[in-house]
Amino acid sequence: MNHFELRDGVLYAEDVPLPYIAAEVGTPVYVYSRATLVRHARVFREALSGLNKPHIAFAVKSNPNLAVLKVLQKEGFGADVVSGGELVRALAADMAPQDIVFSGVGKTRAELVQGLEADIGQFNLESEEEGHELSAIAAAQGKVARCALRVNPDVDARTHEKISTGKAENKFGVPMSRAGEIYAALAALPGLDMRGIAVHIGSQLSSLEPLETAFEKVGALIAELRSAGLKVTHADLGGGLGVPYKADEVMPTPADYGAMVARVTKHWDVALSFEPGRVIAGNAGVLLTRVIRVKRSSNASPFVVVDAAMNDLARPAMYGAWHDIDAVVPNGARHIAHVVGPICETGDTFAMNREMDALQAGDLAVFRTAGAYGATMASSYNSRGFVPEVLVDGDRFAVVADRLPAADIMAAERVPDWL
Repeated sequence: MNHFELRDGVLYAEDVPLPYIAAEVGTPVYVYSRATLVRHARVFREALSGLNKPHIAFAVKSNPNLAVLKVLQKEGFGADVVSGGELVRALAADMAPQDIVFSGVGKTRAELVQGLEADIGQFNLESEEEGHELSAIAAAQGKVARCALRVNPDVDARTHEKISTGKAENKFGVPMSRAGEIYAALAALPGLDMRGIAVHIGSQLSSLEPLETAFEKVGALIAELRSAGLKVTHADLGGGLGVPYKADEVMPTPADYGAMVARVTKHWDVALSFEPGRVIAGNAGVLLTRVIRVKRSSNASPFVVVDAAMNDLARPAMYGAWHDIDAVVPNGARHIAHVVGPICETGDTFAMNREMDALQAGDLAVFRTAGAYGATMASSYNSRGFVPEVLVDGDRFAVVADRLPAADIMAAERVPDWL
């Protein structure tokens, strides 16, 4: 459920009509609902209520906006970060260092130092080499880094190949066949507190079966490590739950997920961590756009050209991803159309031959389920600026990220004297 609903023929975000935001802030603009973020956070936590004090770390990569992070911090969430920049954001949102997990296959030396200096709760090590580097840094500083070893269970998440992370050919984690050997080697190093196992097999999962298969492998590994005399007190089960991008899609519920986790991990005797992202933020946001013009051609379907583009919302161009597209003030008419942006790429296409609300020049429309992997993946391609972000709270709203004009981006560039 989300809080973007029609009232008297106009689409609202909570108690604010979207045309009002468009008039005040301009388009395109991302609009987030605080009430939806809070509801999703609480539903996810409730789904895990059968577990013993689970740790929930929001996947910052899905939506790193400071206001969004602050909403979740107030709900007791920590942060799963994958860069030094995301770590800075999590701390700026007042997330406790102990509630921050640093994941990612390519942490630089500077980022490892940054995490140590912040005294974060856990590093998820992606390789034996990373563990050796972190050990040397921590030992030299007289510190101890709390760590989990990320394993690659070679499980097909049955999601898009570009967001699958748990197959043998993916770059993430260490092979299960070597996990025991690597864990033991790292546990013997100075400066490391090897305390657990981490796993994450992909994003936008539409079935719990691959997750259960991966978790069962993790459970067997934990038993193997303990039988070898090694300490295992934590398990990070990652994220990946999908959300319905189409109105008629059915996805596993957080409650279904929580019940499966409780059953599979019943005898693990570990502290469990989770890294939800999309399932919290996805349906909490829309991208509000305006139709520039409707272009007729020899093709039977017209091109609805909107002012949002692939640089603002990259998922359709990158993954062929679907976003429902609705008129903000629908008149009941429907048509079949192509929806495209103004960028000089054929890939700047949001929908082809889509049956949808009829749109004309000047009309407002929304791309739904844009609260995750939307603004965070934006670029300035074609020298377009970055769109603003707005957070709605009841009958009020605030701009939580300013529109960044192309001129401001250009101001960071320099022409050398010799030109």
